[in-house]
Amino acid sequence: MDFSLILFVFLVITGLISLGYRLMIEGRSTTIADDGSAAGGTAPSGATQPILVEYARALFPVILIVFVLRSFIVEPFRIPSGSMLPSLHIGDFILVNKFKYGIRLPVINQKVLDLSNPDRGDVMVFRFPNDPKLNFIKRVVGLPGDKLSYIDKQLHINGEPAAAVADGEYAFQQIRMRGQTARQLRETIGDASHTILIDDRVPGRDMEVEVPEGHYFVMGDNRDHSNDSRFWRFVPEENVVGKAFFIWFSWKSASGGGVNWGRIGSSIE
Repeated sequence: MDFSLILFVFLVITGLISLGYRLMIEGRSTTIADDGSAAGGTAPSGATQPILVEYARALFPVILIVFVLRSFIVEPFRIPSGSMLPSLHIGDFILVNKFKYGIRLPVINQKVLDLSNPDRGDVMVFRFPNDPKLNFIKRVVGLPGDKLSYIDKQLHINGEPAAAVADGEYAFQQIRMRGQTARQLRETIGDASHTILIDDRVPGRDMEVEVPEGHYFVMGDNRDHSNDSRFWRFVPEENVVGKAFFIWFSWKSASGGGVNWGRIGSSIE
């Protein structure tokens, strides 16, 4: 079940319990004065509330704050795979800007206020088109209307090659796999620059495609170890969650554990 829906359900339940108990007590505390007129009162200060009501009244403001922050401002995610290496490591805990691409109603994900659109080079979190219960993170390389090609592991956008400058080798490790190495390149898409990996041992997946309106084409930075738009095509605009921008914690999941102190506090390029 979607975590936003779970929060919403608990928010409604705790709110109804708190409000219902308050209305019930206020109704009971109405007394009849000596002159026969109705007089409002409150429950005795020493009255004990049912434990369910105590928990509901304590949790409601906490859940409300978390729900608002997570739905409209910022949401935390954990990186489970190496598809975005070297930009994002397995075990990185990141923050995603939820209002960068517009304000959406929680649970139903309906946009109600359009602020901006994803740009080429953005690291974007989205709901996987083939299974919207799953959140994916990839880099935007194609905007609506773009004509893209990926031939011999070279990306072209609207007929122009994306500049990629060799930057040595990169050693990495996937979970439950032996260490691997790949060519590291510094790729530039428009005004954005980032590092990608090319594994020459893996056959390339050539393709040519035009991005339809209302959709985006995304790829992982670890180009030969990423399940991305080359395999399942496009991300609909309604599936967009937000822009990843900050690493607030990191755990060495691929190498046996331990805090990766050097990555904490890093911005995501």
